[in-house]
Amino acid sequence: MYDELTPSDIRRMEEEIEYRKLVVRKAALEDVKEARAHGDLSENFEYYAAKKYKNQNEGRIRYLERMIRTAKVISEDSEANEVGINNTVTIEFVEDGMQETYKIVTTVRGNSLENLISNESPLGKALLGKKVGDIAHVEVNTQVGYDVKIVKLEKTIDDGSDKLRSY
Repeated sequence: MYDELTPSDIRRMEEEIEYRKLVVRKAALEDVKEARAHGDLSENFEYYAAKKYKNQNEGRIRYLERMIRTAKVISEDSEANEVGINNTVTIEFVEDGMQETYKIVTTVRGNSLENLISNESPLGKALLGKKVGDIAHVEVNTQVGYDVKIVKLEKTIDDGSDKLRSY
């Protein structure tokens, strides 16, 4: 299975790779050299810790490069008043009237603790393509589901200013 990534996800990953290669890798190599200079490697905890950190960094670089190489690139674009990727949406749960605000993101960036929900999650799938005032049915499984009403939609204007447009 391929991970779906937006161009901005790929840009962030490339920035992280560059940072890890230019900054973290250099520091990790220096730490290994310094720890190695302390003498007997059989009892040198600093050496093993520095080596482990260096290897973790290299593993993360390989992981990010593989994700970019195998990714299916999806568009962040959607109609002006329609819920799409990287849009912030305020919903009201029809059953109890509670409101929540979520940002729709790709699976790589999803984090429910920060209200970043994946476009692959049941709620994310139900909201994509809907407009303010629409009611979306969220199907958790074949027997359980609930309805939400889209109350507000905010989109970042892509002109480099990070301005929001609300609907």
